[in-house]
Amino acid sequence: MSKYKQKIGRWGEGTAEAYLINRGYSIIGRNFHSPAGEIDIIAQQEEAGEKILIFVEVKTRTSKLYGNPEDAFTRQKWNHLMGAIEAFLTQHPELNAGWQVDVIAI
Repeated sequence: MSKYKQKIGRWGEGTAEAYLINRGYSIIGRNFHSPAGEIDIIAQQEEAGEKILIFVEVKTRTSKLYGNPEDAFTRQKWNHLMGAIEAFLTQHPELNAGWQVDVIAI
């Protein structure tokens, strides 16, 4: 991946993180890597006294020349993300309660 794409990706993840924090989410981690894949942001939200993990995939585009950012979230990316989530929950069983996957398109 080019340094430019990495820079844009980091900017998008930072923007997404600020968005989540402004809405009351706690950030648990960023860029969790496993052999199966990567999780961009791991956040936590409390609903009705219950904590829910939010695994966030961030897709950033600087123009629509290559389509909408959410269109880059493919079945293959979903499979890699699910493998990374499984690895994260195995390493952190204390956090294994309710969870969901969100995509933030920037």
